[in-house]
Parts: sequence; structure tokens; C-alpha cells
Amino acid sequence: MPKMKTHRGAAKRFKTTGTGKLKRGHAYHGHILTKKSPSRKAHLASTAEVSPANEKTVRRMIPYA
Repeated sequence: MPKMKTHRGAAKRFKTTGTGKLKRGHAYHGHILTKKSPSRKAHLASTAEVSPANEKTVRRMIPYA
């Protein structure tokens, strides 16, 4: 059985925590930041957990992470 390939786009966007949960970044923090409030930008800069609905898909894309 050959090794599975990691989806390189997903590997750059998701990380696994020590307890096995998946971390992701927030969208809307790349540009057009002047009109966004400081509190909103701080919230978007932090990481979030991948939702249970998407977790199976992401885990399949990064099998060795």
C-alpha cells in the first residue's frame, strides 16, 4: 500500500494541537484593515478550532499531521 499524499494547501493552513484538535486561522484579516475595529482585528488574528462538520475532511487532507 503506498503512502498517502498530504494536501499541501491544507498543510499550510491547519495545525494539530497537542491534544489532537485542529487549529485554523480566521478569514478577513489579509487586507482592507483600515475600516475594521481594533478589537475585530485582534479577534481575527487569533486561531480558532476547526468545526466538527469540517474536521473529517481536513484530517483526510493532512493524514500525518
